[in-house]
Amino acid sequence: MLPTSTRQGLRLASRISRSTTPRVLNLYARASTSAPNSSNQPPPEPRTTSFGFRTVPEDAKESMVKEVFDSVASNYDLMNDATSFGVHRLWKDSFVSSLRPGRKGPMKCIDVAGGTGDIALRILDHARETYADRETTVDIADINAEMLKEGFRRFKKTMYHNTPQIAFHEANAQEMSAFADNTYDLYTIAFGIRNCTSIPAVLKEAHRILKPGGTFACLEFSRVGNPLLSTLYDQYSFSVIPLMGTILAGDRDSYQYLVESIRKFPPQAEFAQMIREAGFATGKDEDGGAWTDYWGGIASVHKAVKL
Repeated sequence: MLPTSTRQGLRLASRISRSTTPRVLNLYARASTSAPNSSNQPPPEPRTTSFGFRTVPEDAKESMVKEVFDSVASNYDLMNDATSFGVHRLWKDSFVSSLRPGRKGPMKCIDVAGGTGDIALRILDHARETYADRETTVDIADINAEMLKEGFRRFKKTMYHNTPQIAFHEANAQEMSAFADNTYDLYTIAFGIRNCTSIPAVLKEAHRILKPGGTFACLEFSRVGNPLLSTLYDQYSFSVIPLMGTILAGDRDSYQYLVESIRKFPPQAEFAQMIREAGFATGKDEDGGAWTDYWGGIASVHKAVKL
């Protein structure tokens, strides 16, 4: 026979068990009932962005843009002639001249989305011809291998081929991990940033790889301020440019996208604000300040400094 104290302890344990177990089970049941069933939750909506006038998943845009530039790489000058009335060459000359590469001595430059080498060649020529500078260097970075091949072919015809002054890199403007912080004196991007999925990401990386005091310079199609000129430009863009793409390049869709991408790019003041939000200092929000309009705003140059 068990001692009295043991029998009392067992009776107490039994009463506790009978009184608490249902409550514990009820609490567990309520918790199980109220807990969300993750298997029944709808999947999160994919992040979207614009591809011309279409809305597409963010992770699809990069490959779609690649297809466009694979298609137009060999006709790059034709594309820019179509979208700029043929004056893109003058705009690029003016853009680079305004930066005066080589004026303060050799510079380390990077031209992003510059696969065909248009801007890089102008930078090197300007430094050499104007300031007798043969030490300025340009790294060309582009996500599209076909555009880089086109640029490499062009540079083989120049005095800079196989010299330390020029180098080609396949790289995404939004993620430039191969390039170290505080490396470059000058960052240029011409007619390329509007094709990137995330403009803020491009600007953030530009800020990171520039040295303090370095210059960010962007040449891009923009918004026309004059209503009459804007109407004429729209008519030309949406009727003539895709037709030229069909006749001269056999590619209407790519040229249609390029026209639409111009219209989706932020207007001058909005883009200037994005540049400031990335950490740069700019001039006032006006033509001749944060930006300089070409041909009434058909294209604009934005300049900023990393403090």
